[in-house]
Amino acid sequence: MSLVKQVILNADEELRYPDPGEIRMMQNFFKTGDRRIRIAAILANNEQRLVDRGSRRFWQRCPVTPSNSGNPRKTSSCQRDQGWYVRLVAYCVLAGNDQPMAEIGTIGMKEMYRSLGIPLANWVEAVRCLKEEAIVLLGEEDAAEAVPYFDHIIQALALPGTPYFLNNGTSDY
Repeated sequence: MSLVKQVILNADEELRYPDPGEIRMMQNFFKTGDRRIRIAAILANNEQRLVDRGSRRFWQRCPVTPSNSGNPRKTSSCQRDQGWYVRLVAYCVLAGNDQPMAEIGTIGMKEMYRSLGIPLANWVEAVRCLKEEAIVLLGEEDAAEAVPYFDHIIQALALPGTPYFLNNGTSDY
């Protein structure tokens, strides 16, 4: 949900007009619209590049994984999910908030990975690698718009008190 929709729904729920602070938030949202659209387009147009480079970065850190085993089905499945996360970040950039994440959800993905026996710590590291590649692609200034959403995914998938990937450089991802 966009910031504008949220402001309107909140005001309507309270039977009032948006207050001056909310109006300023919407004005800023509109002023940054072209930038957010440009950043989301860069992410969309470079999704495969981000996934390919992010996967290579992950495999350098954690080389012994089914996604790097030469099994094309496993590699494809993992990279499909990585692309899904890049799209989710692009949706959030467009919306100007993390509401798409709440609506589309990372909780279901977390439960799916658990049920498949895929260590969440490895997914956290894979998303961290995507984030690092997005920073390289976008540059520091534009990446500042997308990084919080990658961090949100990392936080959603992370288990409290666990390392981000297995210490011996191996994983089941």
